[in-house]
Amino acid sequence: MPLLEQLAALEEPLVDRWVELIFGTYPAETQKVWKANRDLFENPVGQAIRSTAGEVFSLLLSWEDADALCAALNGLVKIRAVQDFAPSVALSFVFLLKKALREALADDLSDQGRLAELLAFETRVDNMALLAFDVYFRDRQQIYELRVKEIKLAHRNIMRKAGLVLDVSAEEAGKA
Repeated sequence: MPLLEQLAALEEPLVDRWVELIFGTYPAETQKVWKANRDLFENPVGQAIRSTAGEVFSLLLSWEDADALCAALNGLVKIRAVQDFAPSVALSFVFLLKKALREALADDLSDQGRLAELLAFETRVDNMALLAFDVYFRDRQQIYELRVKEIKLAHRNIMRKAGLVLDVSAEEAGKA
């Protein structure tokens, strides 16, 4: 059976293992909650990780649409970009997929002399990591821009309350 067909047949257990490895990057208490609770409303982050990981894996298998893959990656990257992870830790989830693939397939493929197929597929994962880095950088930039806007607004409000700055509408009225 060709590797892509084999991966498609193992999609659910591979994605489950990948999600388990992703959860493993969080504190123990968080892991317990996310692993045990599959309710979308009580555990939205855990469920987002599960569903997005499945979508990313499917798109990785087809490897047809980089934009769709980036959009799906954005779901995972955004979750990790807003947390206090270093960039390397935030994006480590991509490489955890390689670990899941090797755990499931490396021995069998090696015994069959087909390990090169797995290594070739892992090149897709490596390329996906590069896409994830671009997505991560874009998301972090948006977060920093939002923080700057919040600081500016807070500063402006303080200055306005202190009577040191005219209200925006009064400034605009003066320009008209």
